[in-house]
Amino acid sequence: MLFKKVHAVGNRQRWRTTQTISVASMVLVASEIEEIDGVTGLMANSRTGSVTVTVANIRAIYELDKYFEWLKTHPPITRHNSEKAKRALAQTKTEIAQAKKPPAIVRTLANTSSHLVRGMPLMRLVRQIPRLFAKKVTELDTAEPILDLSPLARYVFVRPFLPIMVNSVNAILGSLPIIFEGLKSLLQGKLNVSVLDAAALSVSLFRRDFKTAGLLIVLLGLGEMLESYTRKKSLSSLTEQLAINVNSVWIRTTDGEIRQKSLKELQVGEEVVVHAGSVIPIDGIVSGGEGSVNQSSMTGEPLPVHRYPGASVFAGTVLEDGELTIRATHIGGETRLNQIARFIEESEVAKASIQGKAERWADRIVPFNFLLAALVYFFTKDFNRMASVLMVDFSCALRLATPLAILTAMRVGTREGAVIKGGRYLEALSEVDTVVFDKTGTLTASSPKLSDVIVLDGKYSREELLRLAACLEEHFPHPVGRAIVRQATKEDLWHDREDAHAEVRYIVAHGICSAVGDRRIVLGSRHFIEDDEQIDVSAAQEICARLANEGKSILYLAVGNKLVGVLGIEDPIRPESKAVIEELHALGIKRILMLTGDDKRTAQAVAARLGIDEFHAGILPADKARIVEALKAQGAKVLMIGDGINDTPALSASDVGVTLRDGADIAQEVADVVLTHNNLSQLPQTIMLGRATMSRIRQNFITSVGLNGAFLAGGLTGRLTPTAGALLHNGTTIGVCLNAMRDSAPMNKRAGVGEISDSIRNAIRYVTQIANIRQGNHHGQQH
Repeated sequence: MLFKKVHAVGNRQRWRTTQTISVASMVLVASEIEEIDGVTGLMANSRTGSVTVTVANIRAIYELDKYFEWLKTHPPITRHNSEKAKRALAQTKTEIAQAKKPPAIVRTLANTSSHLVRGMPLMRLVRQIPRLFAKKVTELDTAEPILDLSPLARYVFVRPFLPIMVNSVNAILGSLPIIFEGLKSLLQGKLNVSVLDAAALSVSLFRRDFKTAGLLIVLLGLGEMLESYTRKKSLSSLTEQLAINVNSVWIRTTDGEIRQKSLKELQVGEEVVVHAGSVIPIDGIVSGGEGSVNQSSMTGEPLPVHRYPGASVFAGTVLEDGELTIRATHIGGETRLNQIARFIEESEVAKASIQGKAERWADRIVPFNFLLAALVYFFTKDFNRMASVLMVDFSCALRLATPLAILTAMRVGTREGAVIKGGRYLEALSEVDTVVFDKTGTLTASSPKLSDVIVLDGKYSREELLRLAACLEEHFPHPVGRAIVRQATKEDLWHDREDAHAEVRYIVAHGICSAVGDRRIVLGSRHFIEDDEQIDVSAAQEICARLANEGKSILYLAVGNKLVGVLGIEDPIRPESKAVIEELHALGIKRILMLTGDDKRTAQAVAARLGIDEFHAGILPADKARIVEALKAQGAKVLMIGDGINDTPALSASDVGVTLRDGADIAQEVADVVLTHNNLSQLPQTIMLGRATMSRIRQNFITSVGLNGAFLAGGLTGRLTPTAGALLHNGTTIGVCLNAMRDSAPMNKRAGVGEISDSIRNAIRYVTQIANIRQGNHHGQQH
């Protein structure tokens, strides 16, 4: 089985497979990784096919690479029957079962029911049926929301075989919490769906109609199940995603000695020594040394930045080259990384308070339901007919059809490359009128590319300059160097002799120098060439100005103390970015903005190429969030799309946050929508899916209210009997539900209900047969 390393920062790595992997296989992979000496942390997810590993030393990294290489020829499925695999899977199932253990009273009732029906014929078969309708626990992470349809399956397939007394007790116990909730709302002066639900259940229990009460409980639970299916965010999981995974640091004492110290014991003002390749664990000011720091996850800058004495650095960024001594200014919970975490937590709490559209619609028509029931009793003095009005209410179809429409849209979105984490985000997508893009890694590929090789001395050809630059850069693997070497390799340019140049020396964050014969060769920044090497660069002034206006970084190449060429480095724009911007405009999006930590000149160049009118440059993560909040304060419905840690505050503050699959782990955790194909083309389609889903829900609302209003009017005038009205009402509910389950057109042009509709039809047919059998065995009995 092929796993690829998709992310590696410091001592934390993330591996992913594009192949489908079962729970059993992922459990086995996880157990084998845990046995590697030096592995200190592990998270595995079979749904996404990803494994995140934290290691303590270099040897563990080597062993991990070796294990995944071995896994290519030894897939876990070949070891499923081993004792080790069986033990690991059994232990995982036990842990999940304990985490989801039901309350004692529910377990007691379930055990009693099981004892009463165990000896019945067919029960061994019937007990297997709910498993076909219940989504099993498929993740090792028990915090994942679970879509559980087993209560509905039990009502349809198990209830007909249970004794009347057991069904009655089930109905009474299940009704009590709903009735208490309705009374609570009524005492608070609210006349909402909770009151209507409580009234309908109370009437059913009063009439000893326990079968109807049980069905109502199941239908009400379906709506709550959808809410629980949405993403559950907790501070502990957020902290784990943002964790720097550094337990100890090296500090420089006042007498100059270097010793190890626990990060928890570190004090503000102490000096921390960070070596190349390590994660910076604190916010601070550089007090010694120089180095190149990759801050892309924090500021969005695509290239490493030079850090020198007096410059600021942030926790969570990576020192790629050099060595730094950093005086700590903020540690622990006061670092900017942790401030981002707290900001996200506050925004998540605000989001969780939003009510669903279906509930609001249902609440508005509750008074109308009670009014009709009162009119029926006033004119007919028939208590049963009044009960029928309360049973056959408008919200029944909405409560069932709305979740089904949302689940269908989420299923279609996932299949087409957009994982939507809940129904509230579909609603938000349908209302979006402002889209905010992060630049680096979202509109651009976040991968430096050599775009220009410009010759300033006629003695050299373009190919010769590129060869010289690649010969120097191949010795120092950093992003810009890899871009130059990659282009030279593509053009088959190599130095002819191994001794073509002398020893190569790398001056951290400045450039590279070497010698060919008696000529000194230098490659680097303008500061390095002009100030350190005292080489005149005025001949390239106009060219460099043009490159800078195009948003490109510039490297200067000099031979023998003379500037011979310049190289332009760009972070290429994604090929689909411009088309996506145009499509968003065509969808009626009013404002499209770009936010970036890059300088204004680079941002302006990118915005001009993509047709974006508004942009903000040189901003920090908190600034992005403030801009989003300002847009919302103006009444805009904001969609934010970004892929880095620096984008997470803005993702959380927006009405709907979107990220790409290859984005930072925390961005995927915080975002409401993840584009799994890693392509921006799914963004307009996802907005269209949200609009289509809300349109279908409104259509179902109008259909349900119109038809049920006609049926109730018919019952009020005596043209429809209560039985006929109930049958028509249920027929309407089934029709609305089937309409809700049709695939949404924007992301999938195929029409039809498909396999789910076939299952529903078969289930209805089977339930009808059971009902006929039960009616023959219990003539006229109610239960």
